[in-house]
Amino acid sequence: MKSICVYCGANFNGDPILLKAVEELAAAFADQNIRLIYGGGSVGVMGIIADAVLKNNGLVTGVIPQFLLDLEVGHMEVTELIVTANMHERKQKMADLADGFIILPGGFGTLEEFFEVLTWLQLGLHNKAIGVLNVNGFYDHLFAQMDVMVEQRMLKPNNRALVINSDQPLDLLEKMKAFTAVPDPVWFKDRDLI
Repeated sequence: MKSICVYCGANFNGDPILLKAVEELAAAFADQNIRLIYGGGSVGVMGIIADAVLKNNGLVTGVIPQFLLDLEVGHMEVTELIVTANMHERKQKMADLADGFIILPGGFGTLEEFFEVLTWLQLGLHNKAIGVLNVNGFYDHLFAQMDVMVEQRMLKPNNRALVINSDQPLDLLEKMKAFTAVPDPVWFKDRDLI
């Protein structure tokens, strides 16, 4: 993987465990020559990971819509800043530039981006690894809900297995590099999920 798109929050809750994990991930990106693709912001977890990759002499491509740039939340020090007309173009550009995806703690936008690329993987529109850095159990309840979806036969186990997760940055990257799962794009033809 030469580039990874990181979805994360425009807020930061001050958690030192999260800060350490983000800094470790950023150092691993720089050490492994992985370009960070992210939302182009200078605030929150977004700003922290961009700054940390740059501090480690890594490459950072930010992708930000014009309206957010106008609000002066764009990170002007990144290696490359791509400005899009809207959020839809931003998400498509980020996905196109990435060889994989990592989800860090965040809010609604982070979850929306995560589920969009996960759905695309399930449908066979890409075959890129999707990893969740589950810092301090942040996504435990989300994973539990996914398990309920499998138990209730609304989600196939093989599609649930498309979500790679770890609470350790280096472990997550290794799992993503070993990703070989094949999505089931004909899920809709099988009326019986079990």
